[in-house]
Amino acid sequence: MFNHAPDNYKCPICLGVQGTESEDTLLKQADLVYKDDLVSVFINSFWLKTAEGHVIVVPNQHFENIYKMPEEVGHHIFDITKKLAVAMKSAYHCDGITVRQNNEPASNQHAFHFHQHIFPRYTGDLYEKQSPDTKFLSDPQLRLQYVEKLKAALKNT
Repeated sequence: MFNHAPDNYKCPICLGVQGTESEDTLLKQADLVYKDDLVSVFINSFWLKTAEGHVIVVPNQHFENIYKMPEEVGHHIFDITKKLAVAMKSAYHCDGITVRQNNEPASNQHAFHFHQHIFPRYTGDLYEKQSPDTKFLSDPQLRLQYVEKLKAALKNT
């Protein structure tokens, strides 16, 4: 119920969490900002023009969406989201944070593994005027600077 992934779905997020780099995932191990027993945080490979370096918080275990996720995992995702939001404010000197999570294709979920976005926001950034179709694939080398900034900020929080 509420699942939309095809039977032969190769989950790109599961591959990233497992440390597998292949043509089936855009996540690189160098994109990993944080990992514990329950969750991983990656610099997302797709960016919006006004929110470069945004992250996704994902459960290490596969859950397609929020509906069947155990509460302890969901609570931990929230705790790590807060920790990353504080680190992002410090590291990126942004004016605010937007947290977004989509469930099912009607809400624009495109990777069928729960993932919660944390976007840096800046006064006047026009984030709301961008459609999800304006996202672009970021350069893996460019993502490294954001990984380093967030890791350093996490050490200080």
